[in-house]
Formats: sequence, structure tokens, C-alpha cells
Amino acid sequence: MTTHLSDYAGLKSRRSLWQQLRRLSGGIPFSVLLAGWVALFFIVAAIAPAWLATHDPFTTDLYRALQAPSLANWLGTDDIGRDLYSRIIWGTRQSLLIGIGAMGIALFGAVVLGFSAALGPRWLAEPINRLLEILLAFPTLLLALLFVALLGPSASSLLISVGIGTAPGYARLVRAQALQVRQSGYVEAARALGHSSPRLFLQHIVPNVFRPLFSLVALGIGQSVVWASGLSFLGLGVVPPSPEWGALLEAGKINVTVAWWLEVLPGIAIVLVALSFTQLGRYIQQRAEGEHRA
Repeated sequence: MTTHLSDYAGLKSRRSLWQQLRRLSGGIPFSVLLAGWVALFFIVAAIAPAWLATHDPFTTDLYRALQAPSLANWLGTDDIGRDLYSRIIWGTRQSLLIGIGAMGIALFGAVVLGFSAALGPRWLAEPINRLLEILLAFPTLLLALLFVALLGPSASSLLISVGIGTAPGYARLVRAQALQVRQSGYVEAARALGHSSPRLFLQHIVPNVFRPLFSLVALGIGQSVVWASGLSFLGLGVVPPSPEWGALLEAGKINVTVAWWLEVLPGIAIVLVALSFTQLGRYIQQRAEGEHRA
């Protein structure tokens, strides 16, 4: 009986501690808080990598080549003795900038194409709708591969290619949201009151279409980082000796059988960024949907 009572008391205290933590965090789920801290770490690494790095990412030391993770080199070294942890930290800036830039290009193209397809005149909307249908028939990676092959391997071409490759999917979402808002009751009421088309567009349609797009930004950044790293891994993006994460994967595949950390650890960084931004994006989306219902 004493054992059961002590177990119950311990369980009750743990629940009380958990409730206090939830209260202090404003009711934000622990997974979202963790995702926020992970995203913040990588943002700091992108802004000020020298604060977090322990070595010069380009300094070679052949005597320490292919060293396993240790206290001296937290994530090990590559085939010419460069510190892998420092290279991942310094590569964060390029990887995140490519992800953010590609997302910006994708959103710009999505807004232009989506609004034109939903609200434009028939002679403009129909060709854009057919173009979006054709582009959506191709996988995102295939579209990005096509454009990066035309532009050549570089950070800028990778950014543009991933942005163009992901734009059709976002354009379809913008088009659907714009059509839904245009047919809503408050827009019909404003039109009945004599509001002009430009005023309806700027005051009612644009704000209500853009609101759900904010959550897509966080989702899209993580996805763009994954696409860009995949293209670099295939040798079609950023090339070594750049510490961009996909380039690290491409450079490490030669020694993967003797130095597993060269492939696994940059891959974990990519997964962490994608998961953290995706979790934040979904949380923002859920909050926006909850406020909209309220």
C-alpha cells in the first residue's frame, strides 16, 4: 500500500510540475517550444557563426584527418582534417539563406500567378491555369533539376531553381484562397455597398489571402533547405569546399564506410531545421485557424 501511495504521490508531483511548465510557457506545447529553440540556435548560427564555432572551418590538418567525434572535435573531422562541427555551423548561413531566398521567390511567383489565375480576365486566367496544371504534373525536385541544369551549379542558381520549382504548389493555394475569399459574404456585401474593385482587392481580398500564407513561410523554409541540400548532394548545387550542408553530404559520401559522421551529422542538421520550421509553421497555422473560427 505504501508503495502504491508513493507512486501516486510521485505521479501527482510530476503532473503538477508539467502543468506549471505549461503555465509558464503560456500553454505552448513542449514540441513547439523545442522547435523554437532549435530554430533559434540555427538562426544564431547563420547570423553569427563565429560565436558558436570552435575551429576555423577551412583550416586543414592532415594529421587529424577522419578523426571520430571527440572532445577536441565535437563532430569529428573530414578527410583533410577540417572540424566538421565548425563547418556545419558556418554552412548554416548559406543553407538558410538559400531556403529563405527560395521561399521568397516561390511566394512572389505564387502571388502573381495565383491572383492572376483567380481574379484576372479570362484571356489571362485560362492560360495561367493551364500552365499551373502542367507544372504541377511534374515533381518539385524534377522542376528544380531542370532549372539548375539550365543555370549551372551555384548558390544563386540553386536558390532560383528551388524557388521556381516550389512556386506552382503555392500558386495553387493562393488561387484557391483568392477564389474562396472573392465568393465570401463580406466581399459580396462590400461590393453591394459600391466599393470599387481595387478597394475590394486591397482591403478585403489581399489581407484574407495573405493571412494563411504566413504559416506557409515557416513550412516552406524547411522544405526549401531539404530540396537545396538534395540538389547539392547530387552535385547540381553548391560545390565543395563550401560548407553548405548538401555540399558536406556530397563531399563525405566517398568516405562514408570509414567515417559515418561525415554523412550522418550534416544530415541530422538538415532534418532538425526541416522539422523545427515545419513544427513552427503548423503551430502558427493551427493558431490562425483557431482565431478564424472564434
